[in-house]
Formats: sequence, structure tokens, C-alpha cells
Amino acid sequence: MATHRAATPQPALEEAYSYCRRLAKSHYENFTVGSLLLPRRLRPYFFAVYAFCRWTDDLGDEAPGDRLALLDDWEAELSEAYHGHPTHPIAVALQDAVRRFDIPETPFRKLIEANRIDQGSGRFPTYADLLRYCDHSANPVGRMVLYLLGDRREESHRLSDATCTALQLANFWQDVRRDYAMGRIYLPLEDMDRFGYSEEDLAAGAVNDNFRGLMAFEVDRAQALFEEGYALVDRLPGRLKLDIALFTKGGLSVLAAIRRQNYDVLTERPVVSARRKAWLLASAASRLALRRAP
Repeated sequence: MATHRAATPQPALEEAYSYCRRLAKSHYENFTVGSLLLPRRLRPYFFAVYAFCRWTDDLGDEAPGDRLALLDDWEAELSEAYHGHPTHPIAVALQDAVRRFDIPETPFRKLIEANRIDQGSGRFPTYADLLRYCDHSANPVGRMVLYLLGDRREESHRLSDATCTALQLANFWQDVRRDYAMGRIYLPLEDMDRFGYSEEDLAAGAVNDNFRGLMAFEVDRAQALFEEGYALVDRLPGRLKLDIALFTKGGLSVLAAIRRQNYDVLTERPVVSARRKAWLLASAASRLALRRAP
């Protein structure tokens, strides 16, 4: 994967947005529902933001070669989007979107930095270190969407951060085994020490009382963040309330699935069934309708 920073002609804006739309709707399974809940007028700009996020993550997770160098090139293309003449179609579309909605550079740069962090040891000594990572890898996405909605209120952004961090943590606790196979441990090392669970235990796939206690502790942390961030629902317009409610309920369902397995996420990955997802959609929609009723 290359970042296309060669001296090439800048693609037309319409072509750039079409590129972002194709990328967003092609093979990212969680995109469709969220995009349909957005006002139609905002979708092209959401395509641009989403495409930037996915491209950045793909550079950090999948690109062959020197990923740090590729991320540096991509950050240079981001600078061109803000201050110059970008040539990559994602950056061309992004330039238009950030100008229309006055979106600052910080969230985009944080996301690139998160992918630099991913090239490191894959270990987080403390919970504070993990929260800092989430502040770079997850929270910027929620803030980008709020900027597109014109919501610049600090409280909305704080609640969005809580929800996005909770979603990230729920994903980590669901995928402890898979992440370890990729060389990453998102369980804070200080917590592993506290509960007497070592990396050697994790490598052996040991599921014992120490591991269950550790996972229960981390799941409760994530749940508290979901509960804190849920107030964002009442601050959003229209159908976007449903979007946030679904993300939150989906994340809480992942945590519930972990509990049902008695915190054993190593033997079997906890999942939310299709039937459960359908129930969540109906439940969230009905609850929001009742809240709007006189």
C-alpha cells in the first residue's frame, strides 16, 4: 500500500469523493448501518473521514514494508490537505470536508500516532497508558463525527470520548487471544501483575481464577465508561441517537457475552449473535421512540 505522494495531478473533487464512497462501502462491515443513519447531506463528508480512518489503520496493520515511513508519508499528505495541494483522493476529499466543517487537524494526527504506537512493543505498562492509546486510536473518530454534525460542545466531546474508549476496550477484551497472536497485549501490565497473571500464562492460554478476576476487573471498567457516555444520546439529533444507542448496547452485549463465558475469552471468542443484534436494533429504536413520546 502506498500513499501516492508522487508529483501526480490532483484528482477532481467528485472523483475523490467517489473513491472514498467506494472504499467505505466495499468491505467494511460496520459502515452501512452507521452511514444510513446519517443525514443524506452529510454522507459524502462522512465517507471522506471514514476513508481516512480506514486507510490510516490499514497502513498501521496491514501494509508491507516500513510502516513507520508509510505513516510519515501519510501524515505529510494530511498536511497537504490542510495547508497545500494533496494528491491522494482521500486527502483531496478530506481537504474539502475539513474546510466546510472547520475540523481541526488534531484528531487526524492522533489517529496516525496511534498507528505508530502499534509498531512498538504492543504492551501497555499502566491503565493510563492504555487510555492514552484509546485517546489516539478511538476517541478521534467520535470527535470527527461530532464536528461534521456541528457539535463543538466540550461536554458532547467528553461523552463521545467515554463511549469510544469503552467500545475500544470491549473490543480488546473480546479479542485477547487474537491480539496476542498478533504480538499485542492490551491488558495493562500493572493489572496483570496485580492479579498474578503473567505473559507466560497468556501464551499458554491459561484460564484460571487469576485470569477471570483480571477480566472481570477490566470488563467492569469498560461498562462504567459505557454508562458514563450514554448521556450523549440525548445530545444528538434525529436518527443519530439510534446510532449511538446501538453502538453502546452492542458494546454492552459484548461485555455480557464475556460474563456469560465466565470471562474465558481464550478458549472461545465471545460474540453477539445475529438474533441478538436484531433485538438490540428493535429495542433501541423502541426506547428512543418512547422517550420522544409526550
